[in-house]
Amino acid sequence: MRDLLLKASLLVAFCVLAAPVRAAEPQCSGGAEWTNDLSPISPADWNRARAAHLIERAGFGETPDGIDRLVGREPAALVRELVAPVNVENGKLKAFDESGVFDAALDPFPPSRPAATDLAKANGEAMGVKVKPDGNRRMQTVADRFFYWLRASLLETRRLGNWWADRMLTTNRPLEEKMALFWHGHFATSEDKVRDYRKMLKQLQLFQTQGLGNFRSLLIGVAQDPAMLAFLDAGVNVKGAPNENFAREIMELFTMGPGNYQEIDIREGARAFTGWNFKGVDFIVNDAQHDASEKTFLGQRGAFDGVQVIDIILKQPVTAEFVAAKIYKFFVREEVSPDVRSQLGNILRNANYDVAPLLETIFLSRDFYAPESCGSHIKSPVELVISTYKKLGLTEVPGVPDLYQTTTALGQTLFWPPTVAGWAHGRSWITPGLLIERGNFVRDVVFPDIAFVPPDRHPGTNYQILEVHEKLAQGATISAATAPDNKEMAATSNLDADRDEDFNTRYASYRGWQMAIQRVKPLLRSFAQINLTRMVMEDPAPPKTPAEVVDKLVARMFLLPPSPEMRQHLSKFLEQDLGTSDVAASQTYMEQSLRTLLHLILSQPEYQLG
Repeated sequence: MRDLLLKASLLVAFCVLAAPVRAAEPQCSGGAEWTNDLSPISPADWNRARAAHLIERAGFGETPDGIDRLVGREPAALVRELVAPVNVENGKLKAFDESGVFDAALDPFPPSRPAATDLAKANGEAMGVKVKPDGNRRMQTVADRFFYWLRASLLETRRLGNWWADRMLTTNRPLEEKMALFWHGHFATSEDKVRDYRKMLKQLQLFQTQGLGNFRSLLIGVAQDPAMLAFLDAGVNVKGAPNENFAREIMELFTMGPGNYQEIDIREGARAFTGWNFKGVDFIVNDAQHDASEKTFLGQRGAFDGVQVIDIILKQPVTAEFVAAKIYKFFVREEVSPDVRSQLGNILRNANYDVAPLLETIFLSRDFYAPESCGSHIKSPVELVISTYKKLGLTEVPGVPDLYQTTTALGQTLFWPPTVAGWAHGRSWITPGLLIERGNFVRDVVFPDIAFVPPDRHPGTNYQILEVHEKLAQGATISAATAPDNKEMAATSNLDADRDEDFNTRYASYRGWQMAIQRVKPLLRSFAQINLTRMVMEDPAPPKTPAEVVDKLVARMFLLPPSPEMRQHLSKFLEQDLGTSDVAASQTYMEQSLRTLLHLILSQPEYQLG
């Protein structure tokens, strides 16, 4: 029966690829006349289902008790508090606990291992490490140091992601973190290229503190942000040889959208941003590298700098519409009518690009609660994970399963977006393989892996590091332990380096990992603390039958419930697994059955929608 239910669940889930799941109408939706109507709902329209819908979209869901508190609020006051939470106490959130892996000698960090060792050859030192005056592998510690920082920054950035996920789960200001998640995908930068967790942290804090504020201030902050400057090659954007990366992306992806500018605007805009750079985690302007001459940009002429170019962009009618529509797609639904797009653009523009009035209009609008909006959003991996933990009543993100392994398997890794365009969202999250992984996530929460190996303490699938480790442990010399199995397959630079005995790249990679895990603080590896028996039975009116247990879990976890037929199958499974239809009589042994049931329930296609 269990296997049959799982197969049926996956078969039904595949239908999400072809059409939206509509097994039951979401209770939050109003009538068809609400579609595209931005006028606010009235207090009389407010109910439990709409409160649950609001906090699912403007946050990461809530427990039943949390939704009860929201239902008791007047909707306009609640939304106003969500979009402007300055008076909401949030002192329980802790600052990121840095491991102390960075020191000033690492800055500026060489762009590559050859660049690091070339610098050492030329100057006698690099990254604070001097070349040995004599002996074998004179530059080994230089190469070790390079790989150390690559590994340490990567691991610290993963710790940063776990810290952020905990904030998403426990914050009293859910929209603050949800908006930061939106901006992280909109202004996408990746640790792969930035190679500095400090810059990623600073950018995240920019999104958290200004994400609900003024878009102009945020845009200037991003343009002067060290993570973005590193990601889009500010270091080579200089007078006489402008690099067009940022100028192109600020118009195409961040503000206007394709087709609303010309190539000359990219070239002239790039000149305005010349000289903008960073030192460490601070923004600087190199005046000697800035092109202060006249430019022609979007039909205007002047000796523009970067801020003036941003102001010209913001004056374009299309900009407010583009930004407002993208926010709407993230929080409401993928399709935006031309009329709604125009109205939202006017709201953002008339508010001088303050984001809060736009969000307030969206979250109070009848359109937000229209049939097309309710239960139509495919949860991103991060939304799926955090909302699951939230609805289960967890107070911290568990260390098992690992957040990064989970969300990466589902297609989204915090601080590692796939491109500068961020994640595609929507149906890109749903493939047959990804649906299976979503079910696997739930399984790993309710039935933790007892053979779990912490990925922040182990190189994983990096066979070279593992191979070197095993050979060294067996007593091999460094040369023997790092000798490639197939010398023809090895990189020429590595072979040359090994012959010269100046350094050994394979050993440096191994040693860099070893030093990193010594210094980066380990993540806490707790299991999800859930007691489904208590959750189900501690109620003034506890369920008496398997069907009532299913209804209780569905009501807690779903916005769009599974079909009556599927609920009947799930109830039949629970009854057979308990060996009785008397739920009270099975309390002492029902936990295992409830965990299996929860796995089945949360593997349903409707659970992917919020």
